[in-house]
Amino acid sequence: MAHSTSGKPTTDGASAGQDALRHGDDGGRSGTPPPTRRGMLSVAAAAGLGLLAGCGEESAGSSGAGPQGSTKAERSPSATPSEHSPSPTPKPRPELPRGGRELSRYRLVGYCGLPGAAALGRLGVGDLDDQVRQIEKTARAYAADREPQPVLELLATVANSSAGPDGTYRSRTSSDTIRRFHDAAKRHRALLLLNIQPGRASVLGEVKALREWLVHPDVGIALDPEWEMGPGEVPGNTYGHTSGKELTDVARYLSGIVDEHDLPQKPLVFHQVAVSVVSDQSALRPQPGVVLIKSADGIGSPGMKRDTWRQLVRNQPEGVRTGFKLFYEEDTEGSRLMTPEEVLALRPRPDYVMFE
Repeated sequence: MAHSTSGKPTTDGASAGQDALRHGDDGGRSGTPPPTRRGMLSVAAAAGLGLLAGCGEESAGSSGAGPQGSTKAERSPSATPSEHSPSPTPKPRPELPRGGRELSRYRLVGYCGLPGAAALGRLGVGDLDDQVRQIEKTARAYAADREPQPVLELLATVANSSAGPDGTYRSRTSSDTIRRFHDAAKRHRALLLLNIQPGRASVLGEVKALREWLVHPDVGIALDPEWEMGPGEVPGNTYGHTSGKELTDVARYLSGIVDEHDLPQKPLVFHQVAVSVVSDQSALRPQPGVVLIKSADGIGSPGMKRDTWRQLVRNQPEGVRTGFKLFYEEDTEGSRLMTPEEVLALRPRPDYVMFE
């Protein structure tokens, strides 16, 4: 996640008893021990329809019936035709946390992180509700011509510097932790983005493993493709990579969930530190119900970050929106953090501003 704008990530140290990845100049990364995964939750909403009784039935007070009850009862005047019965109330369509079904009305602003791993971002430090309240305050400074939408970007799959028992160089955050963050998101009407650093695991496989959360209208995906390793590659030793086709495959999968559950638009963020991290960008195809956001990564001074931005948004595929990442610590080493006015002056103006 954290990078210098010119160097490549290296490994170093450990944090909270876990493997830690030193990413860029000073951005630590750590993996959690592989947790016991809960089974997929059944996601089905049953709607019951009331049945009218008494219409055309035999009256309890009818007379003259034979021993077999063959004589029909008189129809009561109160037994009105079915068109007078009330229609079932339509179930409301799911909406985004702060209303509506389209993300374009909002400026997304959030923190990223993982509990117990301060080096991974502010979201993993201190009281969760306090952090979300701080995100809300920060979001208002970046809203400009839109409504602010707080975002919690939780690392759900974390790249590790060791292979692990399955050789994937990644570990998964427990369902209990994801549930705790989702509950906090619901309390504060925030979006929850589940961040994936896949290591050598399949990106689409990691997304599918999160389906029980993705069926909710307030949960989206963020990908860190620089942590996506090929055969023989180790996280922290080199930048990983993805492709326009792979991103399209993930977007298509999310689009299927949106369609199946009649969900509002779902964000798919991919953080990009260098042009080389996403190959064959022209193969990227937006999918119905999914908002693709390319988030410009990279540590440095305001001038360096603007240079990275210009490189990444050049030849931007049609239908892809933009995001911008700021680092509270790394950006201020020898420089300063960009102001909201400077970030909002970028063109195109970022749809998502994320802090680490």
